Amino acid sequence: MIMLQVNGDQRTCTPNLTMIEFLEYLALNPRLVAVEYNGEILHRQNWEHTIIQNGDRLEIVTIVGGG
Repeated sequence: MIMLQVNGDQRTCTPNLTMIEFLEYLALNPRLVAVEYNGEILHRQNWEHTIIQNGDRLEIVTIVGGG
């Protein structure tokens, strides 16, 4: 298991997950979130190539529609 920080909370996950797999592990719809990865906005086209590493810091924001 690896340790990482998600929205300020310590979390664990199995090694070698891609960002998309990690979002699904958290039961989040990847199409409805924005991700900051270690202080930088991570563009969606990089999610399937980004492997979650021990000590990573993520901020995940859910996109909400409305008016």
